[in-house]
Amino acid sequence: MSASEPTEPKVEETKPEETKPEETKPAEAEKPVTSSAKAQREAAEAAKGDEEEAPESEDVHFEPVIKLTEKVDTKTNEEAEEQTFKMRAKLFKFVKESSEWKERGTGDVRLLKHKENGKTRLVMRRDKTLKVCANHYIVPEMKLSPNVGSDRSWVWNAAADVSEGEPEAVTLAIRFANAENANNFKDSFMKAQKENEEIFNKAQEAEAPAS
Repeated sequence: MSASEPTEPKVEETKPEETKPEETKPAEAEKPVTSSAKAQREAAEAAKGDEEEAPESEDVHFEPVIKLTEKVDTKTNEEAEEQTFKMRAKLFKFVKESSEWKERGTGDVRLLKHKENGKTRLVMRRDKTLKVCANHYIVPEMKLSPNVGSDRSWVWNAAADVSEGEPEAVTLAIRFANAENANNFKDSFMKAQKENEEIFNKAQEAEAPAS
């Protein structure tokens, strides 16, 4: 069968699969994945190194500007006085230049009696800031008058108010939440005024030269 013999080599030529090199292409395509994995490992090692170095920052110590645990000693010159009256109110000062009332602040008006000499002064501080807006002794010359058209407000003249530092003659007005509070203030004011008058009179008698 000479006719079939020539066909055998053809079968053998087609048998080897020359496409095998194409199977290696996926291997070549895997190279970027390998390099990417390497980069990821390097990044992970770098991150690990950063984490290992991080504890060094624990040695850093920051000193607070203000230690909240420390007690700040703030004197108000009221340590030697006892409070005989306290009521929330709003204070006004009469400005002569413009002939109008100017608000000085809202807060607690208090009468403070000195424990040693017995003198009583009126002190008022603004809310929050605690800045003094009235500070003077209740002297006999003061006259507490009702404010025109109001049953919860009083007006008086202070010859030496030192709320601004230096003694100043001022006209003040104070307004309370209701008439009851205003009357309670008046009663305490008048009582303190009477007590101060007795103290001032005794002091004058003691200073007067003997005849």
